[in-house]
Amino acid sequence: MEHHHGHLHHHRLSPYPTLNPGPVASAQDPDGGGGGGGADQRLPQWSHEETRELLSIRAQLDKSFTETKRNKSLWEATSSLLLLKGFCRTPEQCKSKWKNLVTRFKGSESLTESEKQHFPFYEDMRRIFSDRAAAAPSPSEKGKQAVLQVKELDERELASEEEDSGKAGRKKKRKLDHQVAAEMSKPTAAINVAVREFMRQQMEMEARWLEATESRELARRAEEEEWRRLMEALRAERAEMDRRWRAREEERRAREEARAERRHQLLVALLDKLISQKD
Repeated sequence: MEHHHGHLHHHRLSPYPTLNPGPVASAQDPDGGGGGGGADQRLPQWSHEETRELLSIRAQLDKSFTETKRNKSLWEATSSLLLLKGFCRTPEQCKSKWKNLVTRFKGSESLTESEKQHFPFYEDMRRIFSDRAAAAPSPSEKGKQAVLQVKELDERELASEEEDSGKAGRKKKRKLDHQVAAEMSKPTAAINVAVREFMRQQMEMEARWLEATESRELARRAEEEEWRRLMEALRAERAEMDRRWRAREEERRAREEARAERRHQLLVALLDKLISQKD
């Protein structure tokens, strides 16, 4: 009892203790993240909805938790049930979050009603431990027994957790290593696929560009050949026109010269005739 009063006095000085100091809590959940160190602290904070789902599942499994000392499989079941609700949390994160909530509930028991309002999950925690204490012989002492049972059951859970901590830590490290390797390999594979797809597209574009270039070159050569043919035809036609024009000019000169010659002969004959008549 002395130890219990000393424990409550310690929490009166520090109303909201946490088992594992973590990052600053979000506005949604003043209790902070999932607790624990290492990679878990980098995960998103627990939201109100997520915490209430955890408490609802924990309340459903509370009888099983109290009846067994080794509760590793129960925390795995809690994690799986959370996943069905759309929240991805590991068994270790669920267990650490529950420990933080229990610690805060212990501290809140010694506070006033107005001070308890700062702990939004007080009623949920009280119902869980009140249901535990409901089976006790003296219901009138339900409130006090709830606090005592919180301490006792929490100590049993901590003992069970410490027993599995070595294996759980190694398993967690291997799991994190596998996750890191998987996360590193996924982007690498995705990058390789993207690079291959990019190179394929580049080769297709280059092939289409070469094909289009060759087609344009062939069309240009055909146009040039057609232009040369047309020019040759025009030059030949012009040469033929020049030849015909010269031929016509030659014929015209020849006719004019013949007419001039005939006129000259007529004039000479006329003059000869006039001279002969005068004589």
